[in-house]
Parts: sequence; C-alpha cells; structure tokens
Amino acid sequence: MAKKYDRLNRPLTDLRISVTDRCNLRCAYCMPADSNPCFLSKEKLLSVREIERAVSAMYAFEIEKVRITGGEPCLRTDLPDIIKVIRNIGIQDIALTTNGILLEDKLPRLKAAGLRRLNISLDALDDALFQKITGMNISNQVVLSSIFAAERLGFEVKINMVVIRGQNEREILPMVEFFKEKGIQLRFIEYMDAGCMNDWKMEKVVSKKEIYDFISRFYDLQPVTQKTYGEVAKRYMYTDNGSQVGFISSVTEAFCSSCTRARLSSNGIFYNCLFAESGLDISKVLKYGSIQEIRDQISAYWTQRADRYSEERNPLVSRKKIEMSYIGG
Repeated sequence: MAKKYDRLNRPLTDLRISVTDRCNLRCAYCMPADSNPCFLSKEKLLSVREIERAVSAMYAFEIEKVRITGGEPCLRTDLPDIIKVIRNIGIQDIALTTNGILLEDKLPRLKAAGLRRLNISLDALDDALFQKITGMNISNQVVLSSIFAAERLGFEVKINMVVIRGQNEREILPMVEFFKEKGIQLRFIEYMDAGCMNDWKMEKVVSKKEIYDFISRFYDLQPVTQKTYGEVAKRYMYTDNGSQVGFISSVTEAFCSSCTRARLSSNGIFYNCLFAESGLDISKVLKYGSIQEIRDQISAYWTQRADRYSEERNPLVSRKKIEMSYIGG
C-alpha cells in the first residue's frame, strides 16, 4: 500500500497515541486544578495489543513517526511494552512527550525497548512559579534530574515551554540561557485554545514573533532548514555555539496546510485534528476486527479530512473541543 492523502492533499505520516487521560500535574493550560476532569476507567484504556494493532494497520500507509502522549504516559506501567511492540512493527522514529516527573527510573527500560527521543515539558526554572503553573507541590528539580539522566543515556531531548502572558514570560531568557549552554533544544509553544477547560484568551498568547524578537536582542539567530515535510517547529541556531531553539506557533502562524498528524485517544477514538469536536470510534474494531478492517476505517476517515481549524480560528465562536489531556498534545 502507499501513503494516504486527505482532501487538501496532506499525507498521513505521523500518529500520536494518547495512552492515558490521567496526569500527575494540573497545568493551567491543559488540566487546571479546578477543572474536575472525569477520567476513564483502566478497563477502557487501549491495551498494548490494541495499540499494536492500530500501528500495524497504519504501517501500510507508510507512517514515519509515532509519538506517545497522554495525559502523562509514564503513569502506564506497561509503557516499555508499548514502545517495544511499536518498534517491532518497524517504526524507527518513536518519541515520548512527558512532564518528566516519573521518567528517570523508567529511562533504562524505555531505551532498551527502543525509545530514542523525548519531549519533556518544563515551563519555568523558578521553582515556586513552576509549582504554581503545575498546580502541585513538586519541585522542578525532579524534572531537571530526568532531563540530565536522559542526556547521559544518549536520548535526544527537547524541552517544551508553553508561554502564557502574565504567568511565565519572565522565564523566557533564563530558560534560553540555561538550555543554550547545555546544548539542549528549547521549544517555545504558543498558548493554544485546545479543549474548553483552560480559560484561553487571545490576549494571553505570547506570539512566536514576540519571543523571537526578544531573544534576538541578546543572541544572533540563524534559521535552520526543515528536516521533514510537516515539521511543526520553526528552528533556529544560535550562531555563537550552534545550539538550537524552536517555535511552535499554531495560533499566530498556523501550519494547517502541511499538517500530517492524526491522533488516537486512550480509549480508541481516531481524530484528524488536535482541535477536533468529534472523531471516529475504532475501539471495537481494534479489539475484535481484522487489521484490514482497521485500515479501511482509518483510510476512509482520513481521506475525507478537510479541517483547517488554526487557519480559520475565530475566538468569538465558542466550540466544544476535545480536551488536550484526553486527545494528547
């Protein structure tokens, strides 16, 4: 078989799998402390076998990347098993997005299973501010320890920082200086209107241009050529030491026209967009159907895709979007 294209000629190359909707933090932009989420029971979560069947079905579409997300995926005790079955299917590019709190002890098993890339969330070096943003009394030293341990074990590590006006924009320069000198890529993510629980307002968005212009006052930045079609981060290199910084600007510089990503929720709903209002329930076919039946359902759904939410975003129109903690980032 061959790649699948949607109605806007966008190929399906990247699958993001949420393995749990639960998280051990309560970050303001995702699952605020006062949001009172209703979590799925363990029995409703996709099993390792069902995840394996989903990836096996889509492997025929020549998907190139699988990213494991949540919730917090490290809450799954069978996370190394999930990584291993995906690797055994033939997927070479497997990444994990995590808050890093539970990561360090799991690193050797995850590496042995075939994981090589990590995106670790860290929104502030100031510990008090970190605890305020995450809504928990947990020090960011736990996250930093995981980052350095991953580096020592040879993982490719990127740091994700969501910048929210009035909360953590003063941390931009400290984060830049800290990770620049360590040669670890820091990626600034614009505050997104994913889900409906995070009280998103356009005026809280600190744009890619604002952050770029601010950093450029202190360091010379040179654009880096995109690695692959559909790459979400615009990357730049510090000319003085070669370290990189990235920007994910899904609000002010939307990249819907080159979006190649599909998402599978932790209970088996297939989504074409992070900002979707609904998806395709493939939970039963993942459990009982054939690989060809799974493939046929996903193919039919993707080839009808025409969404362009970020390019058409209208802050004045209220929509019931799926929560980020459920669909995965």
